[in-house]
Amino acid sequence: MNPTDATGHRLSGATPASADAYAQAARELLCMVDDPLASCERALAASPEMTMAHVLKAWLLLLGTEHVALPDARRACADAAALAPRVGADERERAHVAAATALAHGRWREAARRLEDLSLRWPHDTLALQVGHQLDFLRGDSRMLRDRIARVLPAWDAGVPGWHAVLGMHAFGLGETGDYAQAQAQGERSVELEPRDGWGWHAVAHVHEMRHDPRAGIAWLQPNAERWSTGSFLATHNWWHLALIHLERDDHAEVLRLYDASIGGTGSSVVVDMIDASAMLWRLALRGVDVGDRWQPLADRWAPFAEAGHYAWNDLHAMLAFVGADRPALQQQVLQAQQRAMAEDGDNAGFTREVGHPACRAVAAFGQGDFATAATLLRDIRSHNHRFGGSHAQRDLLDLTLIEAALRGGERALAVGLAAERQALRPRSPLAARLATRARSLPPAN
Repeated sequence: MNPTDATGHRLSGATPASADAYAQAARELLCMVDDPLASCERALAASPEMTMAHVLKAWLLLLGTEHVALPDARRACADAAALAPRVGADERERAHVAAATALAHGRWREAARRLEDLSLRWPHDTLALQVGHQLDFLRGDSRMLRDRIARVLPAWDAGVPGWHAVLGMHAFGLGETGDYAQAQAQGERSVELEPRDGWGWHAVAHVHEMRHDPRAGIAWLQPNAERWSTGSFLATHNWWHLALIHLERDDHAEVLRLYDASIGGTGSSVVVDMIDASAMLWRLALRGVDVGDRWQPLADRWAPFAEAGHYAWNDLHAMLAFVGADRPALQQQVLQAQQRAMAEDGDNAGFTREVGHPACRAVAAFGQGDFATAATLLRDIRSHNHRFGGSHAQRDLLDLTLIEAALRGGERALAVGLAAERQALRPRSPLAARLATRARSLPPAN
């Protein structure tokens, strides 16, 4: 008799001990806390034939989007595929193996679709929901961030383990599709049920950012920092959100303090943490804030990823660091790696071709003072820059760079139009007001 997971799904090849370790890993992943990979390894040590433990290991390695994890992720997929017939893995487990294998070989859309179909048949499979939701985020698919979760809601209620995570995921999808009131309610309910649910905290932080309400954002995150940051591998990103709110209030000293304490100053070389560090320093630099020597250690940590060409979103943030630190050789390595990526099979070729490569070229041009080229490249990708991932809040960095390129390049008509557009979205924003003033002060074209 095979053990089952928390919502009753079979765990082929498991023992009671491995099932317990797997359950802990799954709980940790749902809340984004502690070390689910270590818990997963304990499950495999207790039962090397546990198919879903190999699958979970593969998913954990793949969701980090780090090229160095690919060999281990592919081995985990191969092990799961080899074990499946031997231990009698059921259809759901085999569907997970197929989806993880697709992602491990660069087929992001196929993996997301396979998980979509899996969730339709087994709506209580929280691993499929969560991984699918993250793939929607990594692919910039706002509608599926919402709808993947909405489809299974009729099968869920507070009596099913993991309800808090489903609410948090739905909240984020609602926020990314503009339903801020419902997103806030769902996210707040998520953390009320499970105070350590980092994604629920994150979803409501996005609501306050998109509503341009820094007062509410600070009230949400700052007094509760111990609850959402302790042991959380989403802590850096939620600290980034708090810093972003202070940035909107022009409190640059507090932003730099948060950067040093909890974002870039931690020395983390985890890609998702370095993304936040690059994005925050770039936003500060666009404002003319002196960030001191902070770019140099960040560029050092990005250097091993310069030639990865694995995921276009990562390439952009590596490029930000290399431009900020004035590392032209590393900038060229990124662009060359992207050229190779665009010639390969797999969905990242499209992510890079459509958005990532022109975005990186724009940032490089901006750093060289070629603001006209930067503005042209960024304008060309504006309407579809979601296709290489990130959230609306994160991709706003590209809009800010475009406005600054137009201003520094003396393109008065464009700068006035872009600044007016931003003021319409953020009528109470001090930055938006300054950008509009700067744009109007530019001399008219001859």
